[in-house]
Amino acid sequence: MSDTKSIFSKIIDREAEADIVFEDDEMIAIKDIRPKAPVHILIIPKEAISSLDGFKPEHAELLGKMMLRAAEIAREKGIAKTGYKVVTNIGDDGGQIINHFHLHLVGGEPIKTLI
Repeated sequence: MSDTKSIFSKIIDREAEADIVFEDDEMIAIKDIRPKAPVHILIIPKEAISSLDGFKPEHAELLGKMMLRAAEIAREKGIAKTGYKVVTNIGDDGGQIINHFHLHLVGGEPIKTLI
């Protein structure tokens, strides 16, 4: 990553505003500002890991906790029974725009996309 903070790091450091859904010592979950579905939440680790490709074995517990948090938020938002999608984008060809790993939790309507 470059020396410039990502928007997610700025949100974590309270230098930028966001609609926070969940936060603990390891992660923050916010509403996406350009939602692709009625529920579109970003789950972001507080550690600035550039993408899934940047994870190491010592990050396995964090990644697991993030996935469990995605499921918990889906239940809280009432979309667990009908279904939802959890997606991450990696690199330019994968559609990654912000170089700070994050999960997209999307649902609330049928999701008809490539993946």
